[in-house]
Amino acid sequence: MSKNEPKKEELKGVAGVEVAISRSEAFIEKYLKQILIAVGVVVALVILALAVRNFYLEPREARAQNEMHRAELYFAHGAFQQALDGDAFGTIGFRAIANDFRRTKAGNLANAYAGISYFHLGDYQNAIKFLSKFRGRDTYLATAVIGLIGDSHVQLGDTPRAIRYFEQAANKNNEVLSPVYLKKAGLAHESLGQYDRALRSFERIRDSFPMSQEAADIEKYIARVSR
Repeated sequence: MSKNEPKKEELKGVAGVEVAISRSEAFIEKYLKQILIAVGVVVALVILALAVRNFYLEPREARAQNEMHRAELYFAHGAFQQALDGDAFGTIGFRAIANDFRRTKAGNLANAYAGISYFHLGDYQNAIKFLSKFRGRDTYLATAVIGLIGDSHVQLGDTPRAIRYFEQAANKNNEVLSPVYLKKAGLAHESLGQYDRALRSFERIRDSFPMSQEAADIEKYIARVSR
């Protein structure tokens, strides 16, 4: 056998590759129609997704943002009813934005604004309804929304449920807001005669948020419930 003559193992390897290639070609020829249909479906879905985003979602978001800006002007000036309901000059208000622009960022934010507006107007049931629809990450606003649901339950006389929301807000571990809601939870527990739970809330302010405004006089609250 000359040095340049292929070995049997090499020939077998080449033959195996050729067989595999011919089988792949046969498979493609047999299922070409199905493969083309599958590729076409994927391409169509991608085009549809881009069309929905570019021609529906983005313009819808832009319009919702524009409506929000006008309603926010009323909100900033304390005109909460107009912020909710809109006016005769084309402003539709937070309530309509939340309902008409669901699944947009502005529509979601409108739920928070509507809930806050209802709270200021003394309509605590509707405040809870809209605040509960807001979906946010662990941000300042998300924490404040949870806490305001608790405040709404206090106004409705449901202190136990209010405590659950105060504690949920406090557990967000926001350096500014957590001690605020821990104090609210502690005072609510105290009003129910749950002094041991009140003590735990006040002590957590002292131990975990010593630089907060609530910690400045927390010792008097601790002394009051230490029985």
